[in-house]
Amino acid sequence: MKESTIQKGDPKAPLPVNNKLTLIYIVSFVIVVLIGVASISGLLNRDRFYPDEALVQTFLPNDIVYLAFGVPMFLLSMYLTWRAKRTGVLLWIGAMIFSLYNSIAYVYALPFHWGFLIHLLLVILASYALLYLLASVDGETLASQFRGKVYEKLCGGVLAGFGLLFLLRAMLVFINAIISGEILNPTEIAPNLSDVITAPAFMIVGISLWRKKALGYIGAFGLLFQASMLFVALLVFFLLQPLLTHAPFAPVDFIVVLAMGLICFIPFGLFIRGVARSR
Repeated sequence: MKESTIQKGDPKAPLPVNNKLTLIYIVSFVIVVLIGVASISGLLNRDRFYPDEALVQTFLPNDIVYLAFGVPMFLLSMYLTWRAKRTGVLLWIGAMIFSLYNSIAYVYALPFHWGFLIHLLLVILASYALLYLLASVDGETLASQFRGKVYEKLCGGVLAGFGLLFLLRAMLVFINAIISGEILNPTEIAPNLSDVITAPAFMIVGISLWRKKALGYIGAFGLLFQASMLFVALLVFFLLQPLLTHAPFAPVDFIVVLAMGLICFIPFGLFIRGVARSR
Protein backbone atom coordinates (compact mmCIF):
# COMPACT_ATOMS: atom_id res chain seq x y z
CA MET A 1 0.00 0.00 0.00
CA LYS A 2 1.30 3.38 -0.98
CA GLU A 3 1.30 5.88 1.86
CA SER A 4 -0.55 9.12 1.29
CA THR A 5 1.81 12.03 0.68
CA ILE A 6 -0.77 14.65 1.55
CA GLN A 7 -0.53 16.28 4.93
CA LYS A 8 -3.60 16.25 7.12
CA GLY A 9 -5.31 19.56 7.55
CA ASP A 10 -3.78 21.16 4.44
CA PRO A 11 -6.73 23.15 3.07
CA LYS A 12 -5.24 23.23 -0.44
CA ALA A 13 -4.54 19.51 -0.56
CA PRO A 14 -6.45 17.35 -3.05
CA LEU A 15 -8.38 14.33 -1.91
CA PRO A 16 -5.91 12.01 -0.15
CA VAL A 17 -5.79 8.42 -1.36
CA ASN A 18 -3.57 5.61 -0.17
CA ASN A 19 -3.53 3.44 -3.30
CA LYS A 20 -2.70 3.98 -6.94
CA LEU A 21 -5.83 4.35 -9.07
CA THR A 22 -4.40 3.22 -12.42
CA LEU A 23 -6.39 -0.02 -12.41
CA ILE A 24 -9.61 1.82 -11.53
CA TYR A 25 -9.07 4.17 -14.49
CA ILE A 26 -8.83 1.11 -16.74
CA VAL A 27 -11.90 -0.51 -15.17
CA SER A 28 -13.85 2.73 -15.52
CA PHE A 29 -12.98 3.08 -19.20
CA VAL A 30 -14.21 -0.50 -19.70
CA ILE A 31 -17.42 0.38 -17.83
CA VAL A 32 -17.95 3.43 -20.06
CA VAL A 33 -17.52 1.29 -23.18
CA LEU A 34 -19.87 -1.40 -21.84
CA ILE A 35 -22.55 1.18 -20.95
CA GLY A 36 -22.29 2.51 -24.50
CA VAL A 37 -22.45 -0.94 -26.11
CA ALA A 38 -25.35 -2.13 -23.94
CA SER A 39 -27.43 1.05 -24.30
CA ILE A 40 -26.93 1.51 -28.04
CA SER A 41 -27.54 -2.20 -28.68
CA GLY A 42 -30.78 -2.04 -26.72
CA LEU A 43 -31.95 0.96 -28.73
CA LEU A 44 -31.02 -0.57 -32.09
CA ASN A 45 -32.17 -4.13 -31.31
CA ARG A 46 -35.20 -3.52 -29.10
CA ASP A 47 -37.08 -6.64 -30.21
CA ARG A 48 -34.14 -8.91 -29.42
CA PHE A 49 -33.19 -7.22 -26.14
CA TYR A 50 -36.73 -6.65 -24.86
CA PRO A 51 -39.04 -9.43 -26.06
CA ASP A 52 -42.19 -8.12 -24.33
CA GLU A 53 -43.86 -4.72 -23.99
CA ALA A 54 -43.19 -4.40 -20.24
CA LEU A 55 -39.45 -4.68 -20.82
CA VAL A 56 -39.65 -2.17 -23.68
CA GLN A 57 -41.50 0.39 -21.54
CA THR A 58 -39.09 -0.01 -18.63
CA PHE A 59 -35.70 -0.32 -20.27
CA LEU A 60 -35.82 1.29 -23.71
CA PRO A 61 -36.12 4.87 -22.32
CA ASN A 62 -33.63 3.92 -19.61
CA ASP A 63 -31.06 3.01 -22.27
CA ILE A 64 -31.00 6.66 -23.33
CA VAL A 65 -30.89 7.81 -19.71
CA TYR A 66 -28.09 5.38 -18.81
CA LEU A 67 -26.04 6.50 -21.80
CA ALA A 68 -26.73 10.22 -21.35
CA PHE A 69 -26.01 10.31 -17.61
CA GLY A 70 -23.80 7.32 -16.80
CA VAL A 71 -21.05 8.02 -19.32
CA PRO A 72 -20.64 11.76 -18.46
CA MET A 73 -20.64 10.94 -14.74
CA PHE A 74 -17.69 8.60 -15.19
CA LEU A 75 -15.77 10.88 -17.54
CA LEU A 76 -16.26 13.94 -15.32
CA SER A 77 -15.17 12.17 -12.14
CA MET A 78 -12.16 10.59 -13.85
CA TYR A 79 -11.12 13.96 -15.30
CA LEU A 80 -11.40 15.73 -11.95
CA THR A 81 -9.43 12.97 -10.25
CA TRP A 82 -6.73 13.18 -12.94
CA ARG A 83 -6.59 16.94 -12.27
CA ALA A 84 -6.03 16.09 -8.55
CA LYS A 85 -9.35 17.61 -7.45
CA ARG A 86 -10.65 16.35 -4.13
CA THR A 87 -14.17 16.08 -5.50
CA GLY A 88 -13.05 13.76 -8.31
CA VAL A 89 -12.80 10.52 -6.35
CA LEU A 90 -15.92 11.40 -4.34
CA LEU A 91 -17.93 11.86 -7.55
CA TRP A 92 -16.33 8.70 -8.91
CA ILE A 93 -17.87 6.78 -6.02
CA GLY A 94 -21.26 8.21 -6.98
CA ALA A 95 -20.79 7.19 -10.62
CA MET A 96 -20.05 3.62 -9.54
CA ILE A 97 -23.23 3.51 -7.43
CA PHE A 98 -25.26 4.97 -10.33
CA SER A 99 -23.98 2.19 -12.60
CA LEU A 100 -24.68 -0.46 -9.99
CA TYR A 101 -28.21 0.81 -9.38
CA ASN A 102 -29.09 0.67 -13.07
CA SER A 103 -27.38 -2.57 -14.03
CA ILE A 104 -28.78 -4.54 -11.07
CA ALA A 105 -32.27 -3.89 -12.45
CA TYR A 106 -31.23 -5.05 -15.93
CA VAL A 107 -29.61 -8.21 -14.59
CA TYR A 108 -32.75 -9.21 -12.72
CA ALA A 109 -35.30 -8.43 -15.44
CA LEU A 110 -33.59 -9.27 -18.74
CA PRO A 111 -33.76 -12.74 -20.27
CA PHE A 112 -30.49 -14.60 -20.68
CA HIS A 113 -28.73 -13.13 -23.69
CA TRP A 114 -25.58 -11.13 -24.32
CA GLY A 115 -27.20 -7.90 -23.09
CA PHE A 116 -27.80 -9.60 -19.76
CA LEU A 117 -24.15 -10.69 -19.68
CA ILE A 118 -22.94 -7.13 -20.34
CA HIS A 119 -24.94 -5.78 -17.41
CA LEU A 120 -23.79 -8.62 -15.19
CA LEU A 121 -20.20 -7.69 -16.04
CA LEU A 122 -21.04 -4.05 -15.27
CA VAL A 123 -22.30 -5.05 -11.82
CA ILE A 124 -19.10 -7.01 -11.13
CA LEU A 125 -16.74 -4.29 -12.36
CA ALA A 126 -18.57 -1.43 -10.63
CA SER A 127 -18.73 -3.39 -7.35
CA TYR A 128 -15.00 -4.07 -7.43
CA ALA A 129 -14.08 -0.49 -8.33
CA LEU A 130 -16.43 0.93 -5.69
CA LEU A 131 -14.93 -1.19 -2.91
CA TYR A 132 -11.42 -0.30 -4.08
CA LEU A 133 -12.18 3.42 -4.07
CA LEU A 134 -13.79 3.28 -0.63
CA ALA A 135 -10.76 1.44 0.74
CA SER A 136 -8.34 3.88 -0.92
CA VAL A 137 -9.65 7.17 0.46
CA ASP A 138 -7.97 8.45 3.61
CA GLY A 139 -11.15 9.17 5.52
CA GLU A 140 -9.52 10.76 8.56
CA THR A 141 -7.67 13.30 6.45
CA LEU A 142 -10.81 14.02 4.50
CA ALA A 143 -12.79 14.47 7.71
CA SER A 144 -10.22 16.92 9.05
CA GLN A 145 -10.62 19.04 5.92
CA PHE A 146 -14.44 18.93 5.70
CA ARG A 147 -15.60 18.70 9.32
CA GLY A 148 -17.91 21.57 10.24
CA LYS A 149 -18.08 22.91 6.67
CA VAL A 150 -20.38 20.53 4.75
CA TYR A 151 -23.64 20.82 6.71
CA GLU A 152 -23.36 17.38 8.26
CA LYS A 153 -26.76 17.37 10.00
CA LEU A 154 -28.76 18.42 6.94
CA CYS A 155 -26.88 16.32 4.36
CA GLY A 156 -26.64 13.29 6.64
CA GLY A 157 -30.32 13.55 7.58
CA VAL A 158 -31.42 13.77 3.94
CA LEU A 159 -29.30 10.76 2.98
CA ALA A 160 -30.54 8.63 5.89
CA GLY A 161 -34.12 9.75 5.27
CA PHE A 162 -34.00 8.89 1.57
CA GLY A 163 -32.42 5.52 2.34
CA LEU A 164 -35.15 4.67 4.83
CA LEU A 165 -37.86 5.90 2.45
CA PHE A 166 -36.57 3.86 -0.50
CA LEU A 167 -36.17 0.75 1.63
CA LEU A 168 -39.63 0.99 3.18
CA ARG A 169 -41.25 1.65 -0.19
CA ALA A 170 -39.61 -1.39 -1.78
CA MET A 171 -40.39 -3.64 1.20
CA LEU A 172 -44.05 -2.54 1.16
CA VAL A 173 -44.30 -3.52 -2.51
CA PHE A 174 -42.93 -7.00 -1.77
CA ILE A 175 -44.96 -7.47 1.41
CA ASN A 176 -48.18 -6.36 -0.30
CA ALA A 177 -47.55 -8.82 -3.13
CA ILE A 178 -47.00 -11.66 -0.64
CA ILE A 179 -50.17 -10.84 1.33
CA SER A 180 -52.37 -10.37 -1.74
CA GLY A 181 -50.89 -13.31 -3.64
CA GLU A 182 -50.10 -11.05 -6.57
CA ILE A 183 -47.35 -12.16 -8.92
CA LEU A 184 -45.13 -9.19 -9.64
CA ASN A 185 -43.75 -8.61 -13.11
CA PRO A 186 -39.91 -8.71 -13.26
CA THR A 187 -39.99 -5.07 -14.40
CA GLU A 188 -41.78 -4.20 -11.14
CA ILE A 189 -39.37 -6.19 -8.99
CA ALA A 190 -36.16 -4.96 -10.66
CA PRO A 191 -36.15 -1.27 -9.57
CA ASN A 192 -37.36 -2.18 -6.09
CA LEU A 193 -34.58 -4.74 -5.82
CA SER A 194 -32.07 -2.01 -6.71
CA ASP A 195 -33.56 0.14 -3.94
CA VAL A 196 -33.30 -2.67 -1.38
CA ILE A 197 -29.63 -3.21 -2.23
CA THR A 198 -28.56 0.45 -2.31
CA ALA A 199 -30.82 2.00 0.36
CA PRO A 200 -28.78 0.66 3.34
CA ALA A 201 -25.72 2.49 1.99
CA PHE A 202 -27.66 5.77 2.12
CA MET A 203 -28.67 5.16 5.73
CA ILE A 204 -25.22 4.05 6.89
CA VAL A 205 -23.39 6.93 5.19
CA GLY A 206 -26.04 9.44 6.23
CA ILE A 207 -25.83 8.45 9.91
CA SER A 208 -22.03 8.45 9.73
CA LEU A 209 -22.02 11.98 8.30
CA TRP A 210 -24.51 13.13 10.96
CA ARG A 211 -22.09 11.80 13.58
CA LYS A 212 -19.11 13.34 11.73
CA LYS A 213 -17.43 9.99 11.14
CA ALA A 214 -14.90 9.37 8.36
CA LEU A 215 -17.20 7.08 6.35
CA GLY A 216 -19.76 9.85 6.09
CA TYR A 217 -17.28 12.25 4.52
CA ILE A 218 -16.05 9.57 2.13
CA GLY A 219 -19.45 8.49 0.85
CA ALA A 220 -21.86 11.41 1.28
CA PHE A 221 -20.76 13.53 -1.67
CA GLY A 222 -20.89 10.58 -4.06
CA LEU A 223 -24.32 9.45 -2.83
CA LEU A 224 -25.77 12.96 -3.04
CA PHE A 225 -24.34 13.23 -6.55
CA GLN A 226 -25.75 9.83 -7.52
CA ALA A 227 -29.17 10.58 -6.05
CA SER A 228 -29.34 13.99 -7.75
CA MET A 229 -28.44 12.50 -11.12
CA LEU A 230 -30.89 9.63 -10.55
CA PHE A 231 -33.77 12.05 -9.94
CA VAL A 232 -32.86 14.07 -13.05
CA ALA A 233 -32.58 10.81 -15.01
CA LEU A 234 -36.00 9.70 -13.79
CA LEU A 235 -37.55 12.98 -14.92
CA VAL A 236 -36.02 12.49 -18.37
CA PHE A 237 -37.22 8.86 -18.30
CA PHE A 238 -40.83 9.95 -17.66
CA LEU A 239 -40.62 12.39 -20.58
CA LEU A 240 -39.10 9.84 -22.96
CA GLN A 241 -41.29 6.87 -22.06
CA PRO A 242 -44.46 8.02 -23.89
CA LEU A 243 -42.38 9.11 -26.90
CA LEU A 244 -40.60 5.76 -27.30
CA THR A 245 -43.27 3.32 -26.08
CA HIS A 246 -47.01 2.97 -25.74
CA ALA A 247 -46.92 3.93 -22.05
CA PRO A 248 -48.85 7.11 -21.15
CA PHE A 249 -47.22 10.07 -19.47
CA ALA A 250 -47.45 9.83 -15.64
CA PRO A 251 -47.82 13.42 -14.38
CA VAL A 252 -48.23 12.46 -10.70
CA ASP A 253 -45.05 10.37 -10.72
CA PHE A 254 -43.23 13.19 -12.52
CA ILE A 255 -44.25 15.76 -9.90
CA VAL A 256 -43.38 13.45 -6.98
CA VAL A 257 -39.92 12.75 -8.40
CA LEU A 258 -39.39 16.45 -9.11
CA ALA A 259 -40.25 17.33 -5.50
CA MET A 260 -37.96 14.61 -4.13
CA GLY A 261 -35.22 15.76 -6.47
CA LEU A 262 -35.44 19.32 -5.18
CA ILE A 263 -35.03 17.98 -1.64
CA CYS A 264 -31.83 16.23 -2.76
CA PHE A 265 -30.44 19.06 -4.90
CA ILE A 266 -30.30 21.51 -1.99
CA PRO A 267 -28.01 19.48 0.32
CA PHE A 268 -25.88 18.48 -2.69
CA GLY A 269 -25.37 22.15 -3.52
CA LEU A 270 -24.61 22.95 0.12
CA PHE A 271 -22.09 20.10 0.28
CA ILE A 272 -20.34 21.51 -2.81
CA ARG A 273 -20.31 24.93 -1.15
CA GLY A 274 -18.81 23.39 1.99
CA VAL A 275 -16.08 21.67 0.00
CA ALA A 276 -15.23 24.99 -1.64
CA ARG A 277 -15.13 26.69 1.77
CA SER A 278 -12.75 24.02 3.06
CA ARG A 279 -10.13 25.27 0.62
